[in-house]
Amino acid sequence: MASAQILCFAVLLLLATTAVSARRHAPPQAGPAGQSTYMAPNCREHTASLTDFGGVGDGNTSNTAAFRKAVEHLSQYSGEGGGGGMLYVPAGRWLTAPFNLTSHFTLFLHADAVILGTQDVAQWPVIDPLPSYGRGRDHAGGRYASLVSGSNLTDVVITGNNGTIDGQGATWWSKYKSGKLKYTRGYLIELMHTDGVFISNVTLLNSPAWNIHPVYSRNIVVSGVTILAPVKSPNTDGINPDSCSQVRIEDCYVVSGDDCVAVKSGWDEYGIAVGMPSEHISVRRLTCVSPTSAVIALGSEMSGGIRDVRAEDITAIGTESAVRIKTAVGRGAYVRDVYARRMRLDGMKRVFWMTGDYKSHPDDGYDKAAVPVVENISYQDVVATGVWKEAARMQGIQGAPFKGICMANVTMEMTKERKVSWNCADVEGVSAGVTPAPCTPLQGTHGGACPFPTDTLAVDQITVQQCSYSVSSTPASSASSAASGTAN
Repeated sequence: MASAQILCFAVLLLLATTAVSARRHAPPQAGPAGQSTYMAPNCREHTASLTDFGGVGDGNTSNTAAFRKAVEHLSQYSGEGGGGGMLYVPAGRWLTAPFNLTSHFTLFLHADAVILGTQDVAQWPVIDPLPSYGRGRDHAGGRYASLVSGSNLTDVVITGNNGTIDGQGATWWSKYKSGKLKYTRGYLIELMHTDGVFISNVTLLNSPAWNIHPVYSRNIVVSGVTILAPVKSPNTDGINPDSCSQVRIEDCYVVSGDDCVAVKSGWDEYGIAVGMPSEHISVRRLTCVSPTSAVIALGSEMSGGIRDVRAEDITAIGTESAVRIKTAVGRGAYVRDVYARRMRLDGMKRVFWMTGDYKSHPDDGYDKAAVPVVENISYQDVVATGVWKEAARMQGIQGAPFKGICMANVTMEMTKERKVSWNCADVEGVSAGVTPAPCTPLQGTHGGACPFPTDTLAVDQITVQQCSYSVSSTPASSASSAASGTAN
């Protein structure tokens, strides 16, 4: 890789570190009567501190029991009319094994709070594989639980003053690469069958694998989140909505060893059987660095279907591709109605990439007649500089070409002139104002603009309010009366 691109990585990482540090050490907003405030869709009437339940933030003492007791205590307020509960994680380094959240609940991290995932693999419970996958992604069989998780919940908030959740993933990456893990690695955050997820103003570091994984869920907002992992760390995807509906990802910064955002919906025959699509997804103002993967990937596990994905105002540096579609015979279902506009890309391996023969299957039981449909894919107002491999690699499926591809006002500056800058097969579409000129199957003419939806998604109507809280050092037995939260 060119030295100029490496320099770009270094500068970008320095800027990211500086920005995260500045946000983390910014003082919390003052609320009424000296209370602190934060922004969230819903406020909580009851607040407790992790220290109320015996938490010790020295980086060595296990706080698994403290987290679990705290959530259990606050779960008494999760029912109808209970007012909800907030767990405050103060400054310190809080070592823990995986723990579950509850409904109408906020996990709030102080600016100098670090939740540390234990490196003792034995403390990570093994759970069943997802029904839409049929097995773990790393191995057949079960998978390790995620560090912060929950299932069948309503109204879950993870936020703070840019505190940190650190998965300490190096141990996991080493064991994975050397084949020493029996089960699939856990994620940092996974919420299943949940209605109402709001994750904001936190920093996620060094996940064992994926960072944020909402699955079978809806009404999800991920806003102002920083995700950092070494660019060679395996499968450290940033944000992966999986069989989810109404998702809003905005103002996030991701440096990872895999896709910055990956939209998924199940794997081959298992995903087809569950049949739950990912749909109505908005990604805006995303910044991505991922030298070996995509800014936004669709698939490859997409057997429940993917539709209505909207990406705009995207920035990427030193990333393998912009919007990548990954699928294969056996996946079935569809990827359709995908719209991307206003993308600024630098130091890319390639800009556009579609793959119809992604070679990854859970087992040999997939249906070879399950051919996916890919159609209505639009790209507009894209500027890419320093493209060093090829402008695009667009490879559909023989006998089932990817159709309805639209490109308009796209400029890709190659680092050096190439005889062939486009690699195309089994695709059909139109283009206008595209440089370098696209391959023949994409040279159909159109009016100069590609479609982008004008309607407002339901998730875009989710708003936040100012919430206030105060935390005392009162013992846990009286935490509900000593700590309070109010809406302003």
